[in-house]
Amino acid sequence: MQGIMGALGYSIRMGWRGVKTFVKQGRVDPLPVRRALKGYTLRSAGRDLKAAVDVALVGLPQGMAFAAMAGLESIYGIMAATVGTFIAPLFTRCSLTVSGPSNATAFMLASFLLAASPAIQSAPGIYVPAIVFLAGLLCVIGAFIKATEMLQFVSRSVLVGYITGAATLIIASQLRYVLGIHDVQAGSSFFSMSSAIIANLEHAQWQPMLLGALSFALFIPLRRYFRFLPTFAVILLLMSLLNWLLSQPFAGGAFAGVRMLRDFTMSDLVCTPPALAEATTHLSEILPIALGVAFLSTLEQTVMSKTISAKTGEPLNLNQDTFAVGMANMGSAFTTSLPCSASLTRSILNYNAGAATRFSGIYCGLLCLGITFVLANVPLISRIPHSVLAALVLANAVSLFDRKLLRICIRSTPGDAAVLVATFVAALLLPLHLAIFAGVVFSVSLFLRKAAKPELIEYTLDDAGTLLQVSDTARRLPQISIVHVEGDLFFGAADLFRKQVSRIAEDASLAVIVLRMRNARNLDATSVCALEELIRFTREQGRHLIISGASREVYRILRKSGVLEVLQEGTRRGESNIFLVEPKNPNMSTRKALLRAQQLLGSTEADISIYTTRSV
Repeated sequence: MQGIMGALGYSIRMGWRGVKTFVKQGRVDPLPVRRALKGYTLRSAGRDLKAAVDVALVGLPQGMAFAAMAGLESIYGIMAATVGTFIAPLFTRCSLTVSGPSNATAFMLASFLLAASPAIQSAPGIYVPAIVFLAGLLCVIGAFIKATEMLQFVSRSVLVGYITGAATLIIASQLRYVLGIHDVQAGSSFFSMSSAIIANLEHAQWQPMLLGALSFALFIPLRRYFRFLPTFAVILLLMSLLNWLLSQPFAGGAFAGVRMLRDFTMSDLVCTPPALAEATTHLSEILPIALGVAFLSTLEQTVMSKTISAKTGEPLNLNQDTFAVGMANMGSAFTTSLPCSASLTRSILNYNAGAATRFSGIYCGLLCLGITFVLANVPLISRIPHSVLAALVLANAVSLFDRKLLRICIRSTPGDAAVLVATFVAALLLPLHLAIFAGVVFSVSLFLRKAAKPELIEYTLDDAGTLLQVSDTARRLPQISIVHVEGDLFFGAADLFRKQVSRIAEDASLAVIVLRMRNARNLDATSVCALEELIRFTREQGRHLIISGASREVYRILRKSGVLEVLQEGTRRGESNIFLVEPKNPNMSTRKALLRAQQLLGSTEADISIYTTRSV
């Protein structure tokens, strides 16, 4: 009993030590902005302030559009563009990225709210801040445990399928507002929304349709030929002015009944802690969406940090950037805010506008705050037609269809095409926070299926020493087989590897198997157990197994797991069944293994066959 408790205590201590080492390797700085003040000049401040003005003129209208996309009031997007933009630069490593509301997270939140229970739909002021806070907390935890390393398993096909499906869903959700069909229960899926629009076409109004069509028509040329202008702000201003003119008695007043956005007041700007206690009543419902938002925010932040760092030459620390987006979300949750992540449009604009330091984002947040105070006291938002903002959201969604990426993903491999289509369909049928995980799971399963199917090819040496592949019809039975083990011996490949080598061991004349593991990687518990079973199986068949070219990592795993003792059973002093790789002479370990095999056979002459792995 004491031995068991001692072993358990040792395992816990070693596990805790490993966790602490793992966390320390994340290298998260609690407040990197403190070092940015050193050497900060008036010239840099001028460049940062100019860039902040440009970004603010884009960020606030975009925030309003993203709030409409999520089915929420404008204040949600405005506060995300204010608070999130201000907080993130305090903690980020990539200094010129701009955080705030984004397409992807707004898509995801919209999909969740459409399918949520009535209690959540009726009280977004309680549950949305709780979701944003939990998403931020998950990002902060992920930064310390280096969760960004898991993003390598998200293929481009998943992202393209998700964005294409989400854009299609948003078009269906916003089209009814462009048509002037407001008070309709449209459901939460693409098909229910489309059915609701078709069933209520007779209620469509030509006034909002005209404003929406003009907004959509202006969006394309302004985005393409006048990139220096804040497209959203210009269109909102022009269409609001046009609607006001056409609502006047001298113009017939035909547009007087067009539905407008709702103003907000100073009472909406009060900072209060997120109502987590109340939100726990629906924790099982909001926790998955919080996880989805955290995942997507981290992914967007990572992609944007890599893009900007490639332009500025700043060293990357993706864990630090994940920490920053987590803090931005946790801070935004104390206001009425959408989720925050790095914005492609505003980050690139910030860089192109000549921003010098992270203070451009801080200035932008302060500038947006000043504009927000103005909007809270002057009724300007209620001058904006709802159909105009919906048309801008629709146009922005259409711009997300990337024909080049779609063509690449569909034509590259059948697997990529299948992943794209599966994720796209999932986005139309499932809430988006589930659809992206469904796409990731499908993508990873295809990868594991491919990686877990090695094929052993037999080779032999002719009289001249040339390596030749042995055909099935002209195969000779060797006494010593050399099996080249290459690639990842993870859990998915372990069982197949064991079966294939066991099949080799069934040759009647075979006496010794040499596993050449120089290029074997990523052994885990499953593959180690499979190796132990293989050692015992070959012994039961009256054969021997030797390992050559093992790395020190492989040797360490075998020793700590106890499999090395099994491998060395029956050896005498000075004998060994495992030979480590020698970097200066990689083939020396195999030569030593062959000498050991000949020693076991008691002969210096033996037929030798060589096997290697080839991925299917």
